[in-house]
Amino acid sequence: MNKSLQKIESKILHLLHNTKTQTHLPQIHAHFLRHGLHHSNQILSHFVSVCTSLHQIPYATTIFNHTHHPNILLFNSIIKAHSSFPPFHQSFHFFNLMKMTHNILPDNFTFPPLLKATSYLRDYDLGQCLHAHVTALGFYRHSPVEIGLLEVYSNCGKMEDANKVFDEMLHREVVVWNIMINGFCKMGDLEIGLKLFKRMGQRSVVSWNLMISCLAQRKKDGEAFGIFREMLEQGFEPDDATLVTVLPVCARLGDVDAGEWIHSYADGKGLLRKVISVGNSLVDFYCKCGNLEAAWKVFNEMTKKNVVSWNAMISGLGLNGKGELGVELFEKMARKGVTPSDSTFVGVLACCAHAGFVDKGREIFDSMTVKFKLSPKLEHYGCVVDLLGRCGHVKEAYDLIRNMPLMPNAALWGALLSACRTHGDREVAEIAAKELVRLEPGNSGNYVLLSNVYAEERKWNEVEKVRVLMQGVGIKKNPGQSALQDSHRK
Repeated sequence: MNKSLQKIESKILHLLHNTKTQTHLPQIHAHFLRHGLHHSNQILSHFVSVCTSLHQIPYATTIFNHTHHPNILLFNSIIKAHSSFPPFHQSFHFFNLMKMTHNILPDNFTFPPLLKATSYLRDYDLGQCLHAHVTALGFYRHSPVEIGLLEVYSNCGKMEDANKVFDEMLHREVVVWNIMINGFCKMGDLEIGLKLFKRMGQRSVVSWNLMISCLAQRKKDGEAFGIFREMLEQGFEPDDATLVTVLPVCARLGDVDAGEWIHSYADGKGLLRKVISVGNSLVDFYCKCGNLEAAWKVFNEMTKKNVVSWNAMISGLGLNGKGELGVELFEKMARKGVTPSDSTFVGVLACCAHAGFVDKGREIFDSMTVKFKLSPKLEHYGCVVDLLGRCGHVKEAYDLIRNMPLMPNAALWGALLSACRTHGDREVAEIAAKELVRLEPGNSGNYVLLSNVYAEERKWNEVEKVRVLMQGVGIKKNPGQSALQDSHRK
C-alpha cells in the first residue's frame, strides 16, 4: 500500500474511532469504497466493530457478506457482533463459515464471544463442546476464555462445572468472583455465595451491589443492610445500582432514617438528578413508609420521569388510602401522553378499589384492551374482583371470574369469598370456597373456610363431609380453626 492510501486508511480509522452516531456510517462507507479500500480487512474489521457499538448489526453483516477474502480479524469482529444481539446462534454460523468455507483456524479471540453467545442461549451442551475445543487448541488458560466458561456454566446453573474452572484458574480477577457469587446465589446457595464474598481479596462496587442484591432478593433484609453498612465503612461509594437495591430493603425494614440518608446522599452526588431509577426508588420508599408528602416532593422535582415514576406514585397513593388522588394522577399521566403499562393498571385499579370508584374502575379496565391494546392479567382481574366485591357487586365479580379468558387462581376466589362473607352472599361463597379447596387441596385453611360457609348456613351434614374429606387427604385440623367451626354450631 502506497503512502497516500496509508494516509487515507489512517484518516478513515480515525473517523471510525470518533463515530458516535449511525448517520455517519454510510458516509464513511462511501469514503473507503471511493478509495478502493473495501478489501482492507483492517478497515472492515473496525467498521464492523463500530456498527456493533451502534447496534447496527444488519449493516455490519451486509458489509461482511460483500467481502471476498475475510481474515481471522474480520471473522472475529462479525462473530463478536452477533454474540451481543439476538439471535445469538448467528455467531456460530460465521464460526462455521470461517472453518469450513475459508479454512481459517480460530484463535484465542474467537472463543470469548462464542462463549458469551452460549451463555445467553443457556446451552450447556454447546458450552461443553466449546470447553473441549478451547482445551484441544490450547486456549484454555486465556483469561477471557476462562471467564466465558464460568459465565456459561453459571447461567446454565451448573455450578459444579463452574467451580472446577474456578479452582483451576491461576489468576482470579474481581469479575471472576462476581460471576461465582452470582451463580451460587441464583441457585439458592446464599451461604456459599456469602463465603466467596468474604474470601475476596479485592472487591468492586459491583461486588457489593451483587451481594446486597442477592440477599435482598431472598428477603434477607437485615443481612443485606449489614453488607451495605460494611460497604460504607470500607470506604466504597454507593452508585445508583446500590441505592436502587438498598431502598426497598430500607422500606421493608421500616428504616426511615437510612432511607433519608440515601436521599441526601443521592442528592449530593447528583444521582437523583441524573438517574431516573433513583428517583423512582425514593418515591416507592417514601410511599411504603407512609410519607406521601416526601414522595410527592421527590416525584414533582424529578426533571425526567418514565412510566415507572408514574406507576410508583399512583400505586403509593392507593397503598396509603388515597385512591381518588391516584385516579387523578393516572388521568394527568394520560393527558401528558405517557403510555401506561401493565403495572400502571394494577396500581390505578387498586386505587379505584380503595376509593370505591366502580364505574371509573370498569371504564379503566375496559380501556386496557380497547384503547391501549393490553391483555389483562390475573393481577388486573384480581383488582377488579376486589373493587366489585368491596362495593357489594358480588354477582358481577363472580361473572367476571367465570367468563375471564384466564384460569382463575386461588387469590381471585379468595377475594370473592371475602366479599361474599362481607355482603352475605352464601350461594357464591360456597362456590368460591369449593374452588379454593379444588385449587389448593393441601391448604387446611381452605377446608376451614368451606366448613365455615356450611356452618353459617347450618348445613351440619356438609360440615361433617368436609371434616371427613380433610381426613381422607391427610390434613390435620388446627385446634383454633376447629373451635371456630364449632362456634357456629352453638
